[in-house]
Amino acid sequence: MRVECKHYESRTYATGDVMRRCKLDLAPEAPWKCPADCPSFDIRRADIGWNYGSLGKSEQPPEPEPEGEGIAELLDAAEDILNFAALDVANEQAEKEAKKRKKKRK
Repeated sequence: MRVECKHYESRTYATGDVMRRCKLDLAPEAPWKCPADCPSFDIRRADIGWNYGSLGKSEQPPEPEPEGEGIAELLDAAEDILNFAALDVANEQAEKEAKKRKKKRK
């Protein structure tokens, strides 16, 4: 990932897991790399010239060995699975709420 881009975002959780992403969702191979010719790349200006201590930057994950052009497709498929699962959960929650409203009417 291009950590100097103003759209780059990272978060470290209490478990030690680190999430790295493009806020605009323009990095199809996140967290490994952004497109070389990203049309929205813009240098982060707020921290230019700052000095960072030892806690300032976390290690980047190692870039995977290229196994063809399937990384973006694999990540898109994983995102589709998660979106579908979220839709199922939302539908289940809506059904539970509808049942609660029915019980209250009786």
